[in-house]
Amino acid sequence: MTVDPSAETESVFTPAGDLADYLFEALNNPAELTGRLCAIESVSGNETTITDAVAEVLNRIGAGPGPDLEILRDGDTIVARTQLGHPERIVVAGHLDTVPVENNLPPRRTHLDGADYTDAEVIWGRGACDMKAGVAMALVTAAALREPNRDVSWVFYDHEEVDASLNGLGRVSRNHPDWLGGDFAILGEPSNASVEGGCNGTIRVNVSTTGVRAHSARAFMGVNAIHAAAEVLGRLAEHETGTVNVDGLDYRESLSAVSISGGVAGNVVPDACTVAVNYRFAPSKSAAEAEGFLREFFTGFDVVVTDAAEGARPGLDREIAQDFIDTLGLSPAPKLGWTDVSRFSALGVPAVNFGPGNPLYAHKSDEHVAVTEVEESARTLRDYLEGR
Repeated sequence: MTVDPSAETESVFTPAGDLADYLFEALNNPAELTGRLCAIESVSGNETTITDAVAEVLNRIGAGPGPDLEILRDGDTIVARTQLGHPERIVVAGHLDTVPVENNLPPRRTHLDGADYTDAEVIWGRGACDMKAGVAMALVTAAALREPNRDVSWVFYDHEEVDASLNGLGRVSRNHPDWLGGDFAILGEPSNASVEGGCNGTIRVNVSTTGVRAHSARAFMGVNAIHAAAEVLGRLAEHETGTVNVDGLDYRESLSAVSISGGVAGNVVPDACTVAVNYRFAPSKSAAEAEGFLREFFTGFDVVVTDAAEGARPGLDREIAQDFIDTLGLSPAPKLGWTDVSRFSALGVPAVNFGPGNPLYAHKSDEHVAVTEVEESARTLRDYLEGR
């Protein structure tokens, strides 16, 4: 759906005065806070301004009527945690950065009509769905909590939308793994205010063919490497990916060619061709097992791994996770894409995706989130953490 919100715009969010004040004044209104967070542009690499403001907001929350917060910072990643001595700890995490702006700032509070909505009130703008609504959910809940039934760590991090080596959560997991310790983690990625457990793993490989160069007028003197790639593509086209049940959730795998490259010139038979392949594998497999599968699948061809990330089991068989499912009163679904829940899983912390917003609108020019979803998710998170 492509939407021009200008005709039905109710309000435009424009930062005014001190940014911490600007955010703090909206802590009792998750939708309003979402819009204000979106108004602070924070494309990956430009998170310091919003991080400084959120850090100050957390300092004020910790000084308020709720529990004290220990504030820790590594670059543009902040961890704010209670130290109440509870036997269990919940980690709630969300990233502060967005993909580049696409004529969708400043953000607006407006109404949309379309296939998914009937006159629905939304926050429209870059980051609304992915994932400043999830950040707003967390900040509003942190401010509202008085007597949480478990200790809580609030994590806000940088560089999620770019190369994994820059990811703030990954950096903290390497530098300060104890900061992320807990018994259960909730990542505020957009999931329609429902639970998506764990995530598939992902691995990318280059599958290469070789040949012999020749003038294309005398092709019989060469061996065409691009033609040889037909066998690679044929195997992919004929393969039927399966569905794997992990901890009660069905993870559908996928195996796809995502690019192909080769060729020398318009009159030369090429001697090299590379097919890039992406395999999304169920979290019951390791990345090493996924690599082994691909090497066997492409027997006879050169296979080079270019990127790999482990999946994450949902851990829904644990009581602490089941308590969260019971709070929602909804059946969880599997996360078929890869998210940072995998980083928590690597630390031994079971994790789920739970946040407002339809992930189908993430990164789109008409990115938006329904006001009702932001409000509902904030209520759910507070109910869970207060044991209602």
